[in-house]
Formats: sequence, C-alpha cells, structure tokens
Amino acid sequence: MNDRTALETTRRTFLKTAGLAAAWGLAQRAAAETPPPIRGFEQQPTDPNAAKGWQPFSDRKLRVGIAGYGVCQFGAAFDFQQHPNVEVVAVTDLLPDRCAALAKVCRCNKTYPSCEEMLKDDRIEAVFVATDAPSHARLCIAALEHGKHVASAVPAVYGSLEDADKLLAAVKKSGLKYMLFETSYFHPEVHAWRQQYRAGVLGKLIYTEGEYYHYMPVPIDSYKSWRVGLPPQWYPTHSNAYYVGVAGGSFTEVSCLGMPSLIGHLQPANNPYHNAFGTEIALFRTSEGGMARMAVSWDTPTNEGETGRIRGQKAAAASIPRPPLPPAVQAGGHGGSHGYLMSEFVDAILRDRLPLVDVTKALAMTAGGIVAHQSALKGGELLKIPQYAL
Repeated sequence: MNDRTALETTRRTFLKTAGLAAAWGLAQRAAAETPPPIRGFEQQPTDPNAAKGWQPFSDRKLRVGIAGYGVCQFGAAFDFQQHPNVEVVAVTDLLPDRCAALAKVCRCNKTYPSCEEMLKDDRIEAVFVATDAPSHARLCIAALEHGKHVASAVPAVYGSLEDADKLLAAVKKSGLKYMLFETSYFHPEVHAWRQQYRAGVLGKLIYTEGEYYHYMPVPIDSYKSWRVGLPPQWYPTHSNAYYVGVAGGSFTEVSCLGMPSLIGHLQPANNPYHNAFGTEIALFRTSEGGMARMAVSWDTPTNEGETGRIRGQKAAAASIPRPPLPPAVQAGGHGGSHGYLMSEFVDAILRDRLPLVDVTKALAMTAGGIVAHQSALKGGELLKIPQYAL
C-alpha cells in the first residue's frame, strides 16, 4: 500500500467513525428530548374467560368520583366506568382539557375544577385519588373526613412518616375503607404465592426479593415536576409488595445503600430533594423474622420491570388463577393488575369487609421505603421502621 492509498484509507475510516459518532450523538440528544414510553402501562390482554365464575351479589350502584387524569391517565385506567356495580358520578383534574377528557372516557357529565371541590359532592360515596404523589395523603385524608371511602394510587404517603400517622388516624376515626392500588399485588405470581402462604403451603418466608427497575434518563412529565430527582425508595411499593403482598407482614428494620447517579436530574443540584441516588438497595428484617432485599432503580436500561422471588420454609406449588373479573372490565396494565384492584375495592365496600391492600399494608410498604432512604443517607445505618395497626 503506497502512502497515498494509506492516506485515503485513513481518511475514509475517520469519516466513517466521525459519522457514526455524530449519529450516536444525535440519537442520544433525541432520546434525551423525547421521553420514553412509560413502563408498566402496556395493556395486558384480558383472558376471554376472565369473567367466568363472576357472580353478581348486589344490584347496588356505588357512586364514585375520580380525581386525576395526568400524563399517565391513571384516573380511567382501572375501569371503574366498566364495573356493573359502579356509577362514576363526577371527575376532576386541575387542567380543564384533561378534566374534560376524563369525563368523556368515564361517561360522566359532572366535572369539578379540583378534588377539594369534588369532595363536597354528597352524592359521592367513594373516591379514587389518581393525582400527583405528593398530594395522595392530603387528599385521601380529606376524602375520609368528608365521609367517603377512598382508593389511592401509589405511594400511600410521599416521603413523610408524619403523614403516615395522619393517614392511619383518619382511617381509624372514619371507620371507612381505604385501599392502595399497588399493582404488584395482582401480578399472577404474587397472587398465587399469597394464596399458598395463607394456606400454609409455603411456611414462613425466609428470604424475599423485590425489584423495580425503571430507567429514567429523562423524568416522566409530572405535576410541579415531582418526579425530577425522585429518591428511589420514596416510590417503593412495586417491589415491597413482593413481601407484604404475599405474607401480609411488615418490615421492622432496614439497612439501605444508595449509588450516586450519572443522570442529570439525579444530581443533587438539579432536583428539589437534593437527591444523588439513582439506585437504592434495601435489606429489610421482616415481621416473621426473615430477610427481604428490595431494589428500586432509575439508572439501568436493562431488564426493566417489576419482579421478585420468594424462598419459603416449604416449596411453592403450582400457580393459582386470579379471581374472576366483572364482565367488560379489562385486566389493564402493570402486569394485568388494574381491573383486579378496582374490583377488589368495590367488592370490599359492597360486602363491608377490609380491602386486600388496607391502610396497614399500604403504610408497611411505603414507610419501609421512607426509612430505607434515611438509611442510605446515613451510609447504610440500621434503622427501625414504625409499625402500623388498626
């Protein structure tokens, strides 16, 4: 190869490499400017036989109000509007266009400019709070004080153990139903393990793992940007349900470690929480004496999703089908859990029983994460977790 040929080869290689680098850079910038699809909202196909075995036991129509139709459009995602024992009588969202869209989907003629205004409507018996996470506890407490049963999107409270105490007190004082719509509860494997645990098939759980990996190089759009820099263990219930949702117990103490993130909004100077952690891994002691490792991460783009494993004193048996859904109710997103959660809430009210994910389970999952984040800030110091009981 002569010098001229070598020079031309080098020039072509450089141009090719430079072109690839430029293309990669453009792709990275596009990815940063275009938020990825929201994980978990993929609609799962509903089993054609999902309604088989469902029997109506009441002709009563529960009058429901729904608050929130933001970027996740969560207010309509659980199919309240499809349940034969539900009438959606009012909806609300702070943004008028979203409020109108929610009313249309729910086939509802009455709208309110805020949840606070909607709670004054005496026709409403139960409310679904699907608003921004920082408002969950405040609005749920207000709903209970207005004499309404309430279901909440996750988490139950947002980074505040004081709010946890207030929510528990409000539920106790009201005597009404409170349920957290934690989606992992009706993942097929969690439902099956729960039934086996209750039947004594598994024995005590020696070790549990729960994982919630949701890559967020760009935070999901959110009201007042509450998701920007969100401490991972402030949003812990998708993973913590892999213990609480099976055994029905709680976490008593925790040591948690966090890893600083390279993602921009997870730099302390770039978020209102001064949070540096994109990943937090917690090791809990459980109320039955076992151990549970619960991971929440916004950092890794591989193997995203919500999953977990259990190890009991005895071997797990075969899978167990989920309960039947009312006709026309869809399984929905988050592992096909949405319709089952809504149906459980309605059923608990109509039968006057404790909901599956009652306030004690909701706070066990949520408060464990709050204390885990405190532990991470202290380099993994072992900390006690408050316990909640009705």
